[in-house]
Amino acid sequence: MTEAKIPLWRNQRVIRYTIQVVVILLLIAVVIVLGNNLVNNFQQKNIRLGFDFLSRKASFDIGDKVIDFRRSDPYIKAILVGLLNSLRVMVVGIVLATFIGITVGIGRLSDNWLVRQITTVYVEIFRNTPLLLQLFFWYSAVFLNLPRVDNPMVLLGSVYLSNRGINIPWPGGTTSTWFALGFICLSVILAIIIWRKQIETIEQQGSSARILQVVLLGIAIAATCALVWGLDWRQPQLDREASNILGGLSFSPELATLLIGLSVYTAAYIAEVVRTGIQSVSKGQWEAARALGLKSSLVMQLVIFPQALQVMIPPLTSEYLNLAKNSSLAIAIGYSDIYSVSNTIFNNTGRSVEMLLIVIVIYLIINLIISLLMNWLNARVQLEER
Repeated sequence: MTEAKIPLWRNQRVIRYTIQVVVILLLIAVVIVLGNNLVNNFQQKNIRLGFDFLSRKASFDIGDKVIDFRRSDPYIKAILVGLLNSLRVMVVGIVLATFIGITVGIGRLSDNWLVRQITTVYVEIFRNTPLLLQLFFWYSAVFLNLPRVDNPMVLLGSVYLSNRGINIPWPGGTTSTWFALGFICLSVILAIIIWRKQIETIEQQGSSARILQVVLLGIAIAATCALVWGLDWRQPQLDREASNILGGLSFSPELATLLIGLSVYTAAYIAEVVRTGIQSVSKGQWEAARALGLKSSLVMQLVIFPQALQVMIPPLTSEYLNLAKNSSLAIAIGYSDIYSVSNTIFNNTGRSVEMLLIVIVIYLIINLIISLLMNWLNARVQLEER
């Protein structure tokens, strides 16, 4: 007796594939119609698409720049300067936001009432006010109201705050500096190796190895000495005659505003991700770790936080992507990021479609790289089932 064949209109697999094919065809049709409409409009206005204008002379200045840029340089170099400015904000902002967010998130679970309330107020304020409003506050109410550059505010004897931004000490590019940086990097690598060995010892024996703790302390002291005395620090110096601060690393008011605004705003969301991630670990894990005699700090480092990371990383990825995209608000305070520079080029050349495509592709590539890195990290922290 032969089995009756299922009709095609009732076969679930056929229905699913048919729906997907129809949706793809509709998307292709929409793209073709929109593209054809765009080409026709450009032909009617005698405008042609192309990127040959990128080799023309820019004829405008860029205030904040990582590499040298002159008005005689081409548009393509201006786009590169804007891209580097954006990457500087994104990378530093992600690091600062992560550090602040983890600190605040752990503070939200503190047994200390004052710490818990302060971190709660921080999260509620910065999460419930618009980012653009916060950027305007930092820029107008804070940095532009700092003392004039000829009479700056000095912190710790070498950090200068003025209405022209922040100036901090920074290592110079001398031979001793490069040797010291190499030693510090080597110290960090050795410290990580020894720290992992220390964790293995704790997991296997239930106690830490004193000799490893002594070695770690020695490495930390040596790295600190190299950081303080080995690096050739260039200190900012006030030149009253020129009404300027020379030397060190300078952050313009626009750059400082963007870094602080994005970091503080995103950190409020990261803090909630950290708090919920830690709370997702069952209380039994805390009790089991304490029953083994582990200190609270080791319980968090070895037991709770590694498990919480599995919950934290996917939403952290979203926050990092949001920070990267929110950096385009730099145009509101006059910082020359990739979007601001592209907008200037569009106003000068009238090539709106080309510049939009360039900006879209750049942000897409940056966000895809962030997603790939976070997905790789997410795969690394997942517990292997036995």
